[in-house]
Amino acid sequence: MAGMRLLILGGTWFLGRTLGELALASGWSVTTFNRGVSAADLPGVQAVHGDRERPEDWARLAEHGPWDAVIDTIGYVPNQVLAAANALAPVVGRYVFVSSVNVYTGWPNEPLHDDSPVFDCPPDADATFGADLGYAGQYGALKAGCENAVVHAVGQQRAVVLRPGVILGPREYVGRLTWWLTRAARGGQLLAPGPAERPIQPVDVRDAAAFALALAAGREHGSFNVTAPVGHATFSELVDACVAVTDAGTRPVWTDPDWLIQQGVQQWTELPLWRTHPGVWAVDSSRAAAAGLNCRPLRDTINETWSWMTAGGSAITGEGEAGRAADHGIPAERERELLQAWHQRG
Repeated sequence: MAGMRLLILGGTWFLGRTLGELALASGWSVTTFNRGVSAADLPGVQAVHGDRERPEDWARLAEHGPWDAVIDTIGYVPNQVLAAANALAPVVGRYVFVSSVNVYTGWPNEPLHDDSPVFDCPPDADATFGADLGYAGQYGALKAGCENAVVHAVGQQRAVVLRPGVILGPREYVGRLTWWLTRAARGGQLLAPGPAERPIQPVDVRDAAAFALALAAGREHGSFNVTAPVGHATFSELVDACVAVTDAGTRPVWTDPDWLIQQGVQQWTELPLWRTHPGVWAVDSSRAAAAGLNCRPLRDTINETWSWMTAGGSAITGEGEAGRAADHGIPAERERELLQAWHQRG
């Protein structure tokens, strides 16, 4: 992409930083916009610091344009995204917005495709919209409003919406794969949620970033589910790869999911990535695949994440999104109690 100019909203964490690295390696001239307080700016980019809640900062950012494309990795509140998109519309070409599968009203309870119903949220909604929907519902509704804000500001032909499911890989800060690797490295018997053959479809952060960059440089528009294909991997492949790469002699003990629920084990958090809802790993991403999304084997993602961790990488800690790693994983004593109860059950 030599000679093309890219603006990344975010650019210091996980997906945003991976986008910056890939873009620089591909010859893009890269500008990033963030507060400049959460992590160091990526070497080689033009870093512009500002607050997404301040309209005057968006106006100041626009003065650094024009750009061929912008990729927004941080938008969460519709009226803030609307302010950003309105300010940037005159100085950007394509507008790529990173949304979420949470925008679908049926997630995680039913299988989904790109045209499944989404939440109805206006493009100028504030952060209080959807408070009665619970955390996941409100998050999905607000992301849907952000999508509407982008289309409202730049039009459908310039808007690209990416709806990832679970993104894993080096620099993950949510604490999902990093917890499984840390736990496997501790050794002993590992509480594993059956069935072992449960399909999962996380996408590698580098594959998601490469797809976003390809769309930023291309002519496609519309929305795309960004997940690995249905059936791409299984939970046993996840656990077994973590056990193999950490090489601590860990022994998975596969337990009954209904029994785990009866014991009060929290899905999605105490055992990260485990969820029994029928739609959570049934997201059709064939439209993205047809547009160029390629997904590497899950084992490669796990091995390379472990390499990053053992080289000194770790989940970011702190408040807000960066503090979510503390919410994931089951305490060691609680795991031992459950394993003992499972064996006694016979």
